[in-house]
Amino acid sequence: MNVIEFLSQPWPWYVGGPLIAVVMFSLLYFGTEFGVSDTLRNICSALGAGKYSSFFQFDWKTGGWNLMFVLGGLIGGYIASTWLSNPDPVALNPATITRLENWGIEPTIGIAPESIFSISGLLTLKGFLMIIGGGFLVGFGTRYAGGCTSGHAISGLSNLQLPSLIAVVGFFVGGLFMTFFILPSILSL
Repeated sequence: MNVIEFLSQPWPWYVGGPLIAVVMFSLLYFGTEFGVSDTLRNICSALGAGKYSSFFQFDWKTGGWNLMFVLGGLIGGYIASTWLSNPDPVALNPATITRLENWGIEPTIGIAPESIFSISGLLTLKGFLMIIGGGFLVGFGTRYAGGCTSGHAISGLSNLQLPSLIAVVGFFVGGLFMTFFILPSILSL
């Protein structure tokens, strides 16, 4: 097995878990926390949005590491999708395929169904609700909860922060509610 084949396979928990722990210990050592929800605020502040809103009036350079982290994530995502992705179709449970077909979503080779996650899909009521409405709710929830899922679940829980525990429980309850009650209604449109 060559390096590309090795890297294109999912990493086992005993590799990924310790790597996350090393990152967390490094962040704790340097006195910062993990999370990317403030990245948009940093970008807006860097581009001069502080002239129009006091919310963006702060020293964005203190969050410069966060901008580099997101840039690294984008570059890493590009590298992974271009050179390290597995060409085999995603193995979905047959019951999931049947349920998606009943909602009018065709099976797809990738993870995201083209009928929803495309420009033509965005121009439908279903696509608009899922992409624009969902994006707005995620952004609002992130701001309201004081952080994103990764920030609360990885950084907040490792720091034993009670608000992060409450937020993570809320994320899971909300995700289950969405999956079993709201999403079927939207997909049935």
